[in-house]
Amino acid sequence: MKPLCDLHTHTVASGHAYSTLLENVHMAAMRGLKVYGHSDHARLMPGTTDEIYFTNFKVIPREIEGVRILHGIEANILDELGTIDVSQKLYHKLDYIIASLHSPTFKSLGKEMNTQTLLRVMDNPYVKIIGHPDDDRYPLDIEAIAKAASEKKVVLELNNGSLNPLSTRVNGKANIIKMLEACKKYDTMILMGTDAHICFEVGDFEASLQLLKEVNFPKELVINFELSRLNMVYNQ
Repeated sequence: MKPLCDLHTHTVASGHAYSTLLENVHMAAMRGLKVYGHSDHARLMPGTTDEIYFTNFKVIPREIEGVRILHGIEANILDELGTIDVSQKLYHKLDYIIASLHSPTFKSLGKEMNTQTLLRVMDNPYVKIIGHPDDDRYPLDIEAIAKAASEKKVVLELNNGSLNPLSTRVNGKANIIKMLEACKKYDTMILMGTDAHICFEVGDFEASLQLLKEVNFPKELVINFELSRLNMVYNQ
């Protein structure tokens, strides 16, 4: 099946990405995506934009080049309480929130506490996507996370960038395989995200699709294959 959406992408607003919103959307259209989501880094990632950037999305057309546009953010998880660097006044201005562990904003607390941290993040009703839970710099009990995600209707990300041999994440492929097996066990939904930091990566899911095939992952558990499944990631 063909992926129809890419919700984990970055523009120059993130500070360490290299393409504009329009360049990313154009690539999404060229690759046949029906939905494109931009999710620049929230305020505590070094080099990213100010919060005011995320308050003015009303000026962006909801359709560009035939592609539906969704407005998101990649939040930084800050502490063991599951705090994220997104103010509550932004929640209703965003279509979705991806919450991720990043080295500039979170130091590993060990497997048990890292896991508890993500479980607490899932209790935030506005966080519907956990970004790249696949990095050995942050050891996790992925079985517990997949089980909780299924119960709480939270989506785990299969991050295409983690499959890049040049990725700074550690043992990404092996950890993604463990995640996919746990997701099969608990019927946990996943979202493929490119984590594009340049337009050429937008909509390029080749590595993710190959891995899904290798592990015989059920297509019905993949958000990207049916646009109706996007309702699972919307802020309510």
